[in-house]
Amino acid sequence: MDLGKMAVSINKAINTQEVAVKEKHARTCILGTHHEKGAHTFWAAVNRLPLSSNAVLCWKFCHVFHKLLRDGHPNVIKDSMRNKADLCDMSRMWGHLSEGYGKLCSIYLKLLITKMEFHVKNPRFPGNLQMTDKQLEEAGENDVNNFFQITVEMFDYLECELTLFLGVFSSLDMSRSVSVTAAGQCRLAPLIQVILDCSHLYDYTVKLLFKLHSCLPADTLQGHRDRFLEQFKKLKSLFYRSSNLQYFKRLIQIPQLSENPPNFLRASALSEHISPVVVIPLEASSPESEHVVETEELVDTDVPVQTLSLSKQSTESRFDDVFGTSSSSDPFNFNSQNGMYKDDRDCLIGQLTRELHALKEELESFKMESSRLCQSLRSRVSELEAELAEQSHLRQQALGEGEFLRAELEDLRRVKEDTEKEQRSLTEIERKAQANEQRYTKLKEKYTALVQSHADLLRKNAEVTRQMTVARAAQDEVDSVRREMQEKVKAAEEDVHLREKEQEEQLGTLQKEMQASRAELDRLKETVTSSQQSSEALSSQVSALEAEKSGLAETLVRKEAELAGLGEELQRVQRSLASERESSVKVAENLQNQLNEKESREQALESQLVAARWAALGGALEEAERIVRDSLARLEDPAHISCTSSADYLVSRTEAALQCVDRLQAARDVYVSNSTDVAEMLRAVAQFGHQLSDTIMQGGATSHMLAVEQADSLAEDVKACGAEALELLGRLKEQGTLGAADGTMLRAVLGRIKTTAEDLRPRGLELQQGELGDLVEQEMSATSAAVESAAVRIEEMLNKSRAVDTGVKMEVNERILASCTELMQAIKVLVLASKDLQRDIVESGRGAASMKEFYAKNSRWTEGLISASKAVGWGATVMVDAADLVVQGNGKFEELMVCSHEIAASTAQLVAASKVKADKDSGNLARLQQASRGVTQATAGVVASTKSGKSQIEETDTMDFSSMTLTQIKRQEMDSQVRVLELETRLQRERERLGELRKKHYELAGVAEGWEEEQSTG
Repeated sequence: MDLGKMAVSINKAINTQEVAVKEKHARTCILGTHHEKGAHTFWAAVNRLPLSSNAVLCWKFCHVFHKLLRDGHPNVIKDSMRNKADLCDMSRMWGHLSEGYGKLCSIYLKLLITKMEFHVKNPRFPGNLQMTDKQLEEAGENDVNNFFQITVEMFDYLECELTLFLGVFSSLDMSRSVSVTAAGQCRLAPLIQVILDCSHLYDYTVKLLFKLHSCLPADTLQGHRDRFLEQFKKLKSLFYRSSNLQYFKRLIQIPQLSENPPNFLRASALSEHISPVVVIPLEASSPESEHVVETEELVDTDVPVQTLSLSKQSTESRFDDVFGTSSSSDPFNFNSQNGMYKDDRDCLIGQLTRELHALKEELESFKMESSRLCQSLRSRVSELEAELAEQSHLRQQALGEGEFLRAELEDLRRVKEDTEKEQRSLTEIERKAQANEQRYTKLKEKYTALVQSHADLLRKNAEVTRQMTVARAAQDEVDSVRREMQEKVKAAEEDVHLREKEQEEQLGTLQKEMQASRAELDRLKETVTSSQQSSEALSSQVSALEAEKSGLAETLVRKEAELAGLGEELQRVQRSLASERESSVKVAENLQNQLNEKESREQALESQLVAARWAALGGALEEAERIVRDSLARLEDPAHISCTSSADYLVSRTEAALQCVDRLQAARDVYVSNSTDVAEMLRAVAQFGHQLSDTIMQGGATSHMLAVEQADSLAEDVKACGAEALELLGRLKEQGTLGAADGTMLRAVLGRIKTTAEDLRPRGLELQQGELGDLVEQEMSATSAAVESAAVRIEEMLNKSRAVDTGVKMEVNERILASCTELMQAIKVLVLASKDLQRDIVESGRGAASMKEFYAKNSRWTEGLISASKAVGWGATVMVDAADLVVQGNGKFEELMVCSHEIAASTAQLVAASKVKADKDSGNLARLQQASRGVTQATAGVVASTKSGKSQIEETDTMDFSSMTLTQIKRQEMDSQVRVLELETRLQRERERLGELRKKHYELAGVAEGWEEEQSTG
């Protein structure tokens, strides 16, 4: 055979279509292994298949591999053991799934691994498990320990077969005709191989247990008997359920086990055991019209056929029953191994004597058996007479049941009418739901128009603000115009908000109505389902009645020869039963037609529900696209330039967006596998749109704080993120590309944004646990000391000013220094409250760890505390120096006001750092917030006293233009305009210088706190 043809057959047999494996392809694979004398070509083709990614493909591979292990060349098992590790890994991988083909593939792979290990440990057993009793005895090598171990391994083997059997049946909906569907046959087809294995394993297990009971005590084998009884019940139930399936009736004849399990405690029960024989019809082996391959050279003539072995076994058992068993042929006669020598004649005489006694006992038993048979025949005649009377009674009972079925048919007709009424009401509800959907669409369009008008008003407001900035010369007039415009904008915004609230209320009302309609629709579906179940129960009753009647007719035919005198009466009964059967068949056909009509109506309703689900998903995707496009459009809005954001917040938004992309992918996979589960997909799409929009907005806001090159790079990544999100949503909107939609590119863009944001985040000092905890205490103590020192210096300056200055200057100095003293006292209270709050945070959060370990664990929070404490202490020192210069007359009042603002900002940072991990109901937190408000008030007092003192001390030039001529006034006006332009130019330069100083401060702070070192090590 051409190996290429074998590879083609392997690819045709193992594919992703959910249909049963064709027999001709499997047969070609089997013949290929015999020609090749191994399975190298099979595994070379299989290793190229994606078995770990497609459950149906893996399931069909297991089916074909099982056939090869049973009917292929014996070397298939040896060649397959090389791939045992891969099969184990694949079984564990599919075992993580809890339903569908994944769980079945895991069970099937475990069975195949167990089968290979069994045949490797016991090479005497062929792959198809067909052996004679002599070969079974030779497999144990006349050792009871070997038979004991083989029995245990057979129990494990049979347990795996039964687990697969139960797994397949539990995965099918047995209330429906699953065996006639392609998907059902795909799952049921491998069970034919399982049935063949189970029949042989059960037969060998029974024989081995009888042999073990003849050699070992019964108590020793109690565990074996319990395990056999459990497997016997399962196998009997599964054989019975399988024989009732339409799919197996034309492919295989499944044997039925005995009513009761064998009694191993009674040795003679072995003669009552009947080996289960599975028969595969000739037409079942080749369901397709195909050419027959000549395989005479592949048949091993040394292996006997199973039927011949069974006939030989029965002949040997009858011979043993008549003449007895010889000790030399008994595999468990261990007494023959004692090495004792006997004369051949003495042995022959003893053997003949024993046989003679056995024949006499057998003759006596035959006589007793003949008398017992005569008695049983007499009792049988009496039983037949009683059965005749019972048949007459059954005829009357069948007539009564026919009347009952007619009444059931009337009830079914009434149920049908009720179902039609419910169907009409369901149609009306669907029509109302469609009307509600149309109303919802119209309201949504109105809401979009309102949002657009609101955006126009916001743009107008921005234009008015720019005009106010340009017209600063006419300040009074512009202020009045600005107030009027603000009032108009506020009125318009209130009007828009009122309209939005009304639209939201209407939308809520419509959504409630839609939910009520869906609840009504679910209730009607449940009613239809219950009606269908009642119809199916009635059909099962009719089928049971037909089976009972057919059995009654067969009984009457069988007894007709024995009861010739009653032939005419039996014929009349048979005719009446045939008429009743015909009427029952007609009733069953009518019921089947009604069920078909109901199924067609349910399919139409299901198609409508699928369309509604797809429409809802499409609307959600369009809304998500609109949100993303709106965020991209707002990036180009000039008003957005003033918006800023931090790198930490951008990192958190990017991580949330990545989680949303993963959730959307998972929801997409669930929706592709089960289109009815659309709720999770809708929630994932809505969250995806909002999170991506937030990420885009925060990325644009963060870019406004960066240098030109970094800002351009981040802005390009943000726009690319929006474009990838729109492309992903576009693929999800199309049914053809829904399954192939992938967010890999979007994840990559989000990853670049996250990396850029993490590079911009401040990085803390790399300190040890003890150093970080000690540094917190040192910085808080240094801050307290700096505040105390500043308060002492202010007091000294106040005393010095009172001794030297007089008049207005002394009054101004006292007022400024008094406000500075109040600010120092407020800062001191704030620092103490912050210490108490930090102590509560550490005590409540550290658990069994120490305080230093807590600070080291929360290093980022600890570094924030350290930075805030440094800023507060430095601000207090600088403010004291500025106040000293102002009191001496060498400083500027503006420096003192700037220092006050810096201290306020530093204390706000300290409050925020202390409050981030605090309990909102903490008393120390309330005291910290009260102290923060006290610092704010004291800062305002310092600024107010500074401004007041400045106005008292500085002299204002009196503007007297009465003596100037027109030319002089014009010249002064030009000079004033020149100075104004110069001052504006200087102001612009100072602002640019301030921006560069802040950037440099940011870089130096990063160097001081070890950002660059962390970045290089990372």
